[in-house]
Parts: sequence; structure tokens; C-alpha cells
Amino acid sequence: MYNIILATQNMGKVREFEAMTRAQTPALPIRWLSLRDFPQITELKETGDTFRDNALMKAEQVARACGVPAMADDSGLVVDALNGAPGVYSARFAGEPKDDRRNNEKLLKLLQEVPFEQRKARFVCVLALAMPDGQKFFAEGVCDGVIATEGRGDGGFGYDPLFYLPAYEKTFAELPAELKNKISHRASAMEKMFFLLRVLLFPEPEPIRRPNL
Repeated sequence: MYNIILATQNMGKVREFEAMTRAQTPALPIRWLSLRDFPQITELKETGDTFRDNALMKAEQVARACGVPAMADDSGLVVDALNGAPGVYSARFAGEPKDDRRNNEKLLKLLQEVPFEQRKARFVCVLALAMPDGQKFFAEGVCDGVIATEGRGDGGFGYDPLFYLPAYEKTFAELPAELKNKISHRASAMEKMFFLLRVLLFPEPEPIRRPNL
């Protein structure tokens, strides 16, 4: 079993990664740890201007502190009518401390006069994998949707109750977890990262070379 630390305290994210890993064929022998397993790491800096900057910043801090491969995601909601906000500030959109309910309320208030056809948005996820030897790798995923006029559904977390997918006529929070884990921005990024992990952590054995006769 290969240990990789997810640079997060959010157990919802950890469960999503675990579910996506179990769905791989063939299965990858990865055990996902979280910052809850490393209480000595109290706070991670994420002061970058982009999702990529923040993801790498978090992953490198954890990899250096623990000497174990670390993965971090920086995800956020990008709303066209708000010029890309909340973007990298998605988790703290309504200020400190982080609060999903207040974030959603602020988003709805800012969009209350915006018609449905102009409420296009997308979830973006950038994954960064930092290795103890200094190597770093990235994968990105995007999921397009629309901001609903009210929250719907009890599943997921964050902005999921407001993120409506017209193709399914449901919000992220209304979708079964197994479907969300196939179509989400995080799932898209993780599929690309799984490919990298297979190459990096579980390379194919060298082919047997026939000697020259």
C-alpha cells in the first residue's frame, strides 16, 4: 500500500478521493491520509493568485514536513457574471471563518438580479502532486454549470446545492455520489492524475530483452 497525504482537513474531499480510487481498474493500492493524521501541521499557507499556485504551495509544504508524497487540490467556483469571482477565494467568499452557508447566501445575493441564462459558472480543480525529492506534477479539471436561484439537495458540500447541471436537471447536491464522482471537476482532474500516479508509483517492469545472438 502506497501512502499519499491529501493536504486537507476536509473529510468530504478525502471520501471522494477514496471512492474514485476504488473505482479504478485495475485498482491502485493507495491509502489516502489527511492532515487529521498529522496534527503537527496546524496551518498551510495558500496566498497564491491562481488555483495552480495555491495547490502547489499546499502540497509542497506537506511533502517537506512529512517526507511523503503529498497531493493538494485548489478548487473553486468561477462565475461569469461576477467576472470570475469567487475564484481562489471560494472557501472564504463571505469572510472568516469559512462557512458554506454564508458563502452561498452571499453568492445568491450578488446574483439576485441576474437572469438564469446569464448565471453560467464552472467549477475548476487543479491538483498538485509534490514528491519528497522535489518533483511536482499537475492535473486540471473543469465542470460547467449554472448557478441556481435557490439551494437544492442535501449531498456534497460547499456550493454544491447551488451548482445546477442542465444535462441532469439537478444540482451537484442532488446527484448520487457515484455519479458526481464521475463527472465533477475533481473527478476530471483526478482521472488525469491517476494516469500520472500509475507511471510514477507503479511503473511497468522493464521488458525482457532478447540477447544478441
